[in-house]
Amino acid sequence: MNEALSAALRTLPEVAAWQWVPGMPGGTLLVAGRRPDTRRATAGPVPPDHAVAAGDASVAGEDLAALPRLTRLLDEVALSAMARTLDRARLFRQGREHHAAQVIETLGTAPRHAWIVRRWLTTLTAEKRLGHDAATGRYRGLVAPDRVEYARARRTLEEACRGLGYPPSMTRFFLAAADRLPALLRDETGLQGVLFPGGETDTAEGNYRDNVPSRWANHAAAALVAREARARRGPGPLRILEVGAGVGGTTAPVLDALGDVGTDYLFTDVSRFFLGSARAAFAGHPGMRFALFDINAVPADQKMTAGSRDVVLAANVLHNARHVGSALAGLRELLEPGGLLVLVESCREHYQALTSMYLLMSPAAGEDHWFTDLRAGQDRVFLTADEWTDQLDAAGFDPLPALPGDRHPLAAAGQRVLAGRVRPGSGRPAPARVSAALAARLPTADRPVRVHAVDRLVPSPATTTEIGASP
Repeated sequence: MNEALSAALRTLPEVAAWQWVPGMPGGTLLVAGRRPDTRRATAGPVPPDHAVAAGDASVAGEDLAALPRLTRLLDEVALSAMARTLDRARLFRQGREHHAAQVIETLGTAPRHAWIVRRWLTTLTAEKRLGHDAATGRYRGLVAPDRVEYARARRTLEEACRGLGYPPSMTRFFLAAADRLPALLRDETGLQGVLFPGGETDTAEGNYRDNVPSRWANHAAAALVAREARARRGPGPLRILEVGAGVGGTTAPVLDALGDVGTDYLFTDVSRFFLGSARAAFAGHPGMRFALFDINAVPADQKMTAGSRDVVLAANVLHNARHVGSALAGLRELLEPGGLLVLVESCREHYQALTSMYLLMSPAAGEDHWFTDLRAGQDRVFLTADEWTDQLDAAGFDPLPALPGDRHPLAAAGQRVLAGRVRPGSGRPAPARVSAALAARLPTADRPVRVHAVDRLVPSPATTTEIGASP
């Protein structure tokens, strides 16, 4: 199929390179042109100092110097939970050694969660809680807490959560998830019921809104959107699309920052549950609309019009994209020329998530493809700030500096605000022309479900990339 696809694309001189991205359903084709490489523009009309000031104001009075110690307390509780789960399965007692696959089998881990157990093993090894023989690939020598030590570690969780700004419900969530780890790994129970007890969203709000790093990031992102509204000269309301809006943890600060600015605000999520909660919370705001939207599906198939948005906001959702380059290109096409994309993303892997939230991020049961971008085969979910900047640039955005900066007290928490402005794309192939050419030369089964134009391709182990494809 790729030979036929390559031959068809060679008839289009504007296509200099292409990448086939597998996915369900169908596949995605990314095409790049011959335009000069204009990379890493880090200055723009949105002053990041303004956003930093807004973030800082939102956490005024918090002891930011204490955050690294408190985060480490969370890490220690998670490490203890991982080790205790392995120990209670008697995996490494009496000098026993195991390969990762044997550990996964002994725990009865569902195939979709196998990556989490592998991450446990590499994390415990990095923390000197587990030995690993590189020559044989076997793990041995687990250092596990006894019952008293584990109870002591759990008691520190309340102090850590309180200091980080989490509500009491978040402490209960972490503890409940740790207690259920064996059953959660086996898919005998789900984490959704623990995160949303009785359909309540308080715990999720604590994770995405109330804690100090999230509060800072949400208000910094809101400041970027508000400054965009004030700098805009066009008629009509500011057209905002928020994708993966969830519990509205970023929505509320954005609406507050916008004040009386007229908006056409489209609040979207893949879940009807979140849309119902959002209607109850925000329906009274002028210009607010609600709709389903899946970042892994074709935007045009979801009644989204190209060039119809001034701002796209995506807070704590794009790491769920199966291929971030494809998702970014799709969102860029929804923005008008010069439009602004604002992301909030965790840019470091947290141990606590390995015993809680990561269980919501595994592929669906029976899903053929998980991540097909640079994360393929790496047992990880989150990108670093530098990787996000590179992905934004490749997709056709001029990136702004990641916030907070590396020297900021909150940088170590890993929650970052990343933004990019749509770069003029005179050299990009036209997706409609590419689709038409493929339709004339290939059977339907061999054609991609969607075509996105990008400025540059980022190869990955899960993709087929051809450079210099055209004459």
